[in-house]
Amino acid sequence: MTPTGERRLVVGVSGGSGIPYALDLLRALHTLDMETHLVVSSGAKRVMSAEGGPQLSDLTALASVVHDDRDLAASVASGSFRTGGMVVVPCSAGTLAKVAHGFADNLISRAAHVTLKERRPLVLVVREDPMPRPMLQNMLAAHDAGATLMSASPGFYHAPESLGELLGFVTARVLDQFGLDLPGFRRWREDA
Repeated sequence: MTPTGERRLVVGVSGGSGIPYALDLLRALHTLDMETHLVVSSGAKRVMSAEGGPQLSDLTALASVVHDDRDLAASVASGSFRTGGMVVVPCSAGTLAKVAHGFADNLISRAAHVTLKERRPLVLVVREDPMPRPMLQNMLAAHDAGATLMSASPGFYHAPESLGELLGFVTARVLDQFGLDLPGFRRWREDA
């Protein structure tokens, strides 16, 4: 029997460029029948509007539960609400700084804080280049606090033929951090 919360993930979407990464991850989690608790920051909503890609309704349609980023009393703000962990994709430099220094002024940063204090997996998919020294220091501080940091940088050894396959590469690597497999993902083979 699996522990309560193991099939439940918190997905934070903050104001970095790269909302398609969040949409691809939510699609994969939906396919895997995972319970997802989605939190979208106001900055992410502005980025969606500016980028003209996926919209809020595209993300919320795939989530099991949607939380307001201002609701610090939401279930995911409590350590007693068991989850299999949390991912922030994309993770803006501001959200990274909040996580790195324990500044929990919105639901994304509070849920991340709870994830770390409960020693659950926290994956931050940073999407901002170039990275100045304060951001690099914040990445190290978040790592030292227990987070896994990943860049939204797809590999090419699987010979991607579409944008979807590039997004899928990052999604598969994120899912790996939670012991989940993306169906159909082609992994590295030495004889390839």
